Amino acid sequence: MSKEGLISQDTIIALATSPGVNGAIAVIRLSGLEAIRLVNELFKGKDLSKQASHTIHFGTIRDAEQIIDEVLVSIFKGPNSYTKEDVIEISTHNSKFIIERIIQLLIAKGARAARAGEFTLRAFLNGGLDLSQAEAVADLIASNSAASHQIAMQQMRGGFSNQLKQLREDLVNFASLIELELDFGEEDVEFANRDQLKVLIEKIYSVIRKLILSFEQGNVLKNGVPVVIAGKPNVGKSTLLNALLNEERAIVSDIAGTTRDTIEDEINIHGVTFRFIDTAGIRETSDVVEAIGVERTREKMRLARLIIYLFDPTQDVLSEVQSQIEEVQDLNIPFITIINKEDLLSPTQKSTFEVLKPLYISAKNQTGIEELKDELLNQVNLANFNSEDVMVTNIRHVEALKLTHLALEKVLYGIDNPVTSDFLAMDIRQALHHLGEITGSVTTDDLLENIFSKFCIGK
Repeated sequence: MSKEGLISQDTIIALATSPGVNGAIAVIRLSGLEAIRLVNELFKGKDLSKQASHTIHFGTIRDAEQIIDEVLVSIFKGPNSYTKEDVIEISTHNSKFIIERIIQLLIAKGARAARAGEFTLRAFLNGGLDLSQAEAVADLIASNSAASHQIAMQQMRGGFSNQLKQLREDLVNFASLIELELDFGEEDVEFANRDQLKVLIEKIYSVIRKLILSFEQGNVLKNGVPVVIAGKPNVGKSTLLNALLNEERAIVSDIAGTTRDTIEDEINIHGVTFRFIDTAGIRETSDVVEAIGVERTREKMRLARLIIYLFDPTQDVLSEVQSQIEEVQDLNIPFITIINKEDLLSPTQKSTFEVLKPLYISAKNQTGIEELKDELLNQVNLANFNSEDVMVTNIRHVEALKLTHLALEKVLYGIDNPVTSDFLAMDIRQALHHLGEITGSVTTDDLLENIFSKFCIGK
């Protein structure tokens, strides 16, 4: 279905602020052809139909002569609004009764309750945002760190879209020449220079590959870095978690095997979110419950982006520590070797373990914690994160890029071997199709439903 076929003429309404929050003000939003008229019928103050766009007006919302609330009404006339339609925002006192009453009155006048994400869907359908920008709106709302906020802002402002748009335009220009050759198939003419086409495809291929590779880092910045704290029982894992979080999140005990299941929490380090997972101590055990915890620890380690592996040199000799490190290395996941209880080490013991090049900390005394935080940033290569870099954070986008990459491989193969223009055109069309899926040049109703149903109502 075309975008035009999806555009609704209804005037929609929803609470735009979070319900149930103990704030002073709530905002009710309307969008559509009748937005100004409907509110004007309830508003006692200036005639809203005669007011300029981007103005705010004080008055009362009334049901007949009964005053419901004193409000501020903001007017945004299309196309100079978020949805590109007439938009009204009513700022009321944050009373559940007031909010529900005003929404009910406006629905009775002819408005319709908005569906999840419908305001942003209209912005997309009306050309205010492309699809990747619309998805960035949801990412911006969900951002909980400086890094995830910066990436979402960059994408919402069109950084990712503009790069894809340029790639697509370059490819379309050559695709049109290939298509022209098909019209003159019997005359064996060549309008698209194959050498120039190869240079262009290699350039686009390289950019697409870079974008695909950026997903690992982008996904980490968006969702947080999963870091498993692992080691034998009673080496100080829970104490370290508490030290990192600066609160008593995990139970600490001298009894080995206290932690039977994983405990998760997150902190922000220089704008990057790290999700720490405290795990059951790894050891052979006959305790059924503890054994389940140990297996869960191993599973979490396999899924981690980074592992902090703790050792207690008062328990283990160097050979035992090296054996444990080998097991962690087999997972092929970056890890940091930590020697805990530094305050209990003699100079001789410290010299013995120096071959491991560990970080020395005392989780109990909270020494070495800042150095550990710096090392965490270094390990995930985010210390020099540049918010201007175009970075992929959405699984839908990276899957479409991979399919584009595959189609471009076929184009390059066809140029080198060579194949006929019709096969070349088919592969170029596939690449254009998959690029178009990212920005919304190519859409289906199911795709739009899947994306916008995840938005909050009111956005």
